[in-house]
Amino acid sequence: MQTRLLGRSGICVPRLGLGCATFGREIDQAASFAIMDYALEQGICLFDTAEAYGGGQARDYRKAAFQVDDVREVSGEHHSSEKIIGRWLRSTGARERIVLVSKVSSNFTRRHVREALQASLERLQTDYLDVYLFHSFDPSSPLEEALEAMAEARQAGLIRCAGCSNFSGAQLRDALETARHRGLPRLEVTEANCNLAAREAEADLLPLCREQQIGFLGYSPLGAGFLTGKYAGGRAALPPGSRFHVIPGHADVYFHERNFRVVEDLHRTAAQCGVPAARLAIAWVLAHPDVTSVLCGARNISHLENALAAARLELPATWPAELHPA
Repeated sequence: MQTRLLGRSGICVPRLGLGCATFGREIDQAASFAIMDYALEQGICLFDTAEAYGGGQARDYRKAAFQVDDVREVSGEHHSSEKIIGRWLRSTGARERIVLVSKVSSNFTRRHVREALQASLERLQTDYLDVYLFHSFDPSSPLEEALEAMAEARQAGLIRCAGCSNFSGAQLRDALETARHRGLPRLEVTEANCNLAAREAEADLLPLCREQQIGFLGYSPLGAGFLTGKYAGGRAALPPGSRFHVIPGHADVYFHERNFRVVEDLHRTAAQCGVPAARLAIAWVLAHPDVTSVLCGARNISHLENALAAARLELPATWPAELHPA
């Protein structure tokens, strides 16, 4: 599979990465193992996880956000994604073949980052992470201390490089400026939602990544399944076990009139060119020159097969703009 350098980190990653949020949440360990086996066989060696990804956390989230206390996950295990990856790494001995990414959720003090990183390493059964990210911007965490915490982790050999997820372009720029002024290692990687229905990154984040040579990992190329068209019935008809059913907050992000028009445009274009809509949506993200790698989640092997077919798809030069203008 085609590869690219992840910014100036020196880490080489494939154009497709595996998003592992489904592990222990929408699919069980056996299905997760099969997906990781297949991914690695196909050259998909970038695995993205987080301390927050778990069946237990999803259940806690619904209780807190929606006062819904029911069972929609395959497992109630907390941190199930990291734990399942760790068990797979132990059983396969594949650690040195994997570019492993994880994230700290919040509270970016030196002490908490150190503790959270150590806990992730233990769950993942590894001595180091290739990339460690702030999962989202935390306004209560002093930026300088957060960057110092990552610098300490890097100096200790626990991570190869640091980055951020769900930062705006302005927030990432502030982090880069702070690192430069304080003589600290900069953030080399950012991760953001990037698909036909979520195009915010195009305004400021992607241009900044191009300017500063920051690696960009785009997640949810199918909008957590929204672009497949299976949520056309809206909130009243969420398929059981689907991402929107397990994490209902996705509906707040995608269920808007404009986005339903995006789905219609995508499916119309897909029918005209004879390419499955899901494949075309992933190919659209891959076609962006500033996207280093696209993270694709999967509940079964066919989802990865579709992503691999999208990576092989050659779009006519006019298609990315025609699918849906920004």
